[in-house]
Amino acid sequence: MQLDFWIDPACPWCWVTSRWITDIAPHRDLEVTWRPISLKVKNDTQPDSPWYEVSSYTHNLLRVMESVRAAEGDGPLGRLYSVYGEHIHHQRDHDQPAATLLEEAGLPPSHAAAFDDDSWDPVIRAAMDEGLALTGTDVGTPLMAFTDADSGRRVGFFGPVISRRPPLAQALKLWDAVSAAATVDGFWELKRTRTEDPDFSPPAS
Repeated sequence: MQLDFWIDPACPWCWVTSRWITDIAPHRDLEVTWRPISLKVKNDTQPDSPWYEVSSYTHNLLRVMESVRAAEGDGPLGRLYSVYGEHIHHQRDHDQPAATLLEEAGLPPSHAAAFDDDSWDPVIRAAMDEGLALTGTDVGTPLMAFTDADSGRRVGFFGPVISRRPPLAQALKLWDAVSAAATVDGFWELKRTRTEDPDFSPPAS
């Protein structure tokens, strides 16, 4: 199955969910394409917001990601996002130069020129619009979408929002449930209040 997964590297909940997806992908034959969604743009984050600095930084990292995609295809983007997430969420490093992150991901540091190049913003916006057209606009990150094998219809959804990576057996059960629910006409929401912060630890065995 081809799965599109929209990310902003700033979002810790998105990061945890993305690690869950990488855990289950080989067990459910998922081919993941990492797509951009800028929380700075979506939330119209203003300079007086406490989130402005980090959301501006990760918006610019999305520009770098799109530069890589244009030159190298989708293949390297999972590795690049993993480097972003390790620095931002595990090391609390919100200002590492893009060239350093690219080198760590084994990619040409020349893509760092995109960091300050707003000509990539329409590309980011078009990808965002595609995801939001499938989910509605009253959502954040992560977003996912796939084609339902039974109906041939493309379906998208927000979440799941998880605070930690479950053990593999539970991780697979969660995917099977979420992906099945996403294909049911008229199903919209299943939710409960979050009572803990994101935990970036590896899943329990």
